[in-house]
Formats: sequence, structure tokens, C-alpha cells
Amino acid sequence: MKTQIIIYAILIIIFLAFNFIDPIKDPKTNTLINIVFASILFLYIAYIAFVILKKMDKKK
Repeated sequence: MKTQIIIYAILIIIFLAFNFIDPIKDPKTNTLINIVFASILFLYIAYIAFVILKKMDKKK
């Protein structure tokens, strides 16, 4: 479980670095990349929740 949280933290740091350090000058491309990256982050949250629910189910 710890590795998934570390991977998620790394993804968030990459997302923030992309937006603050060197954003793409074209607004449409920048928006598209932000939407895709945010979707990946939300899917990863769903995956972590799924793993947690599976682990909780096995304990009972």
C-alpha cells in the first residue's frame, strides 16, 4: 500500500512541476495535457480505493 501512495505522490509532483515550471505555450494543448493527466490521477485514486476495498474484504 505504501508503494501506491508513493507513486501517487510522485504523479502529483510531476503534475505540479509541469504546470508551474514549464507550461506549454499553446493553451489548447496545455489544457488537453492537463485534462489527460488529471484523468490519470483520478483513475489511480480509484485503483487505490479498489485495492483497499479488496484488502478489507479479505480480512472479514
